[in-house]
Order: sequence, then C-alpha cells, then structure tokens
Amino acid sequence: MPAVDSHAHAFDLQRQGWGSDRGFDIQPNEMGTADQFLHMLACHGFTHGVLINPLGGYGADNTYMLEAIAASAGRLKGVALLPDGTAEAELRRMKEGGIVGIRFNLDFPTSPPLLGEAGQRALARAREMGWVIQVHYHHGDSLVAALPVLRAAGLPVIIDHSGRPDLEQGLEQPGFRALLELGRSTDATIKLSGLFRMTRSGSPYADTDPFVAALIEAFTLDRCIWGSDWPFLRARERTDFAPLLAALARTVPEAADRERVLWTNPARLFGFTA
Repeated sequence: MPAVDSHAHAFDLQRQGWGSDRGFDIQPNEMGTADQFLHMLACHGFTHGVLINPLGGYGADNTYMLEAIAASAGRLKGVALLPDGTAEAELRRMKEGGIVGIRFNLDFPTSPPLLGEAGQRALARAREMGWVIQVHYHHGDSLVAALPVLRAAGLPVIIDHSGRPDLEQGLEQPGFRALLELGRSTDATIKLSGLFRMTRSGSPYADTDPFVAALIEAFTLDRCIWGSDWPFLRARERTDFAPLLAALARTVPEAADRERVLWTNPARLFGFTA
C-alpha cells in the first residue's frame, strides 16, 4: 500500500548554506539529505513524504526544500515558513513547486508569527494559495492563546507532534484538554508524531499510549496522520524510524485503520496520488 511519512526534514550543505535567521543549529549527527530520506522511506515500505521547514538550519529560506521536491518525481511535498512580505511571485513559485502549507512555531520568537497583523496576512495568503496551516509549540499555554485564531482561520489546521503534552502532568493538563476539545469541535488534524520528545521511559514509548489514545478518540482516525520526524533534530537520546512505526502499530492495531493514518488522510490533505 502507498504510505506517507508526514513529517521529516532535509539538509544538504552542498546545496544550501545555513540561514542567518535560523532558530537553532543543526548538529552533524542530525544531517540528512532528501535523497537519504527517500532511501530510508523505501527501506520501510513508504512511498511518499512531507518535508517540513523546522526554522532550524536554513531559517525561513525554503530553497533546498523546493529543489528536493522538484527532484522527487512526485514523492515529496513541503510545508514552508512564510516570512511577512513574501512577494506574490514567490508565493506562486512555492505553490507550483509543491509547497502545500505553511508552519507556525508558536514558541520561537524568530518564527513568522501566527498572532497579530502579520499572522492575519499570512493566513490570508494561505487561503489564497489553498494551503494547510501547521502549528508547532512546546507549551500547551501557547495553543490555548492561539485557539481563537485557529478556529477562525477558515483553513485546514494540523497540530504537530501530538501536541507535545508533559506526560508528568497527565491527561487533564489544560493545554492537552484544549487540544482534545479542538479535535472534538473542529475538523483539525493531529499528527501522531514526536513520541520520542514526549516520553519519559524511552523506546518503545509505552508511556505515551494513553495520550495517543485520547487524541485518536478526540480527532477520530479520519483526522490523524503520522510522521517520523526524521532525522530527529534535538532528540534527547538515540532515535530510529522502526520503533516509532512500531508504536503506531501498537496504538492503531488494525491494518485498515493504519492505512487511513498513513495514506488516505495525508493523501487528501497534501494532494498525493498513488
């Protein structure tokens, strides 16, 4: 079956140097090119992937991502950062080049903002382009503050990395409860990714299972997608693709349900065809 890894990053210093506006540095062990990513996907039976501009490394410059998508024969698409004031011609180039959405990092000061007038301009341009908006944050309070804007955006909303709950605070922590309510009351999508960022016990990430189960219940399997987060930037410990995929099989045990998460849903959101 076709399958999409809906969250990965790619870097190639021979193609593009680091950006002066980068949010953080990429370490040598975190490097991975688009060709290496495609090979890794093929090794695990995946057919497609979504590259995400993480703000680290290249900053808001999406050049290498666009090059990688163009060379992928339809196997890759991208979610970019959109600086305020981006020219209309560049927007068209991004859309034609396989960019399907823009990302907001709520807790990075150097990220293009979601809130305020600049955020409203970015959302208007996303509507014009027919893009999704993807939201990443480290603290649940950041989501709570952004909820009015997300609910009013009139765009498909994707929440990254399972909402990054603090497992020690349990299922009732306010930010996670707000995320679950977003899932129940809107058509937002949750990305079942980032388990290695949440876990306290490490692989096989069993301590994240109750949180993933709550997300699946709130968003339903029709609004869940999965991503590896390869090549695992800023991971606290060694992380690999297969254990993360095994954790998905544990929490979504039926093959037909995993097909929805790995193909049907991301193909609809990002415009992939088999």
